[in-house]
Amino acid sequence: MNVIANKDYTESELFAREQAKIQTVPLHSKVALTIREAAEYSNIGINKLDSLLRSPRCPFVLYVGKKKLVKRKEFEKYISDNVEI
Repeated sequence: MNVIANKDYTESELFAREQAKIQTVPLHSKVALTIREAAEYSNIGINKLDSLLRSPRCPFVLYVGKKKLVKRKEFEKYISDNVEI
């Protein structure tokens, strides 16, 4: 069995994955989601979400500079209020 040196371990992909697990917040606990997170959360495609976010009166878009985020609670309400997107 190979013993990984501490320096090699900290630089390894395994260490990065473990750190990501420790530092990630569950999607249902976040206030704002990225487009990818919203797509994963809702099972709606990234392209469709992007077109919804571009609409002028989108109730769940949040601009942070040029970056668009999805307000999770408003997004959930939008989905529950609409039969078709």
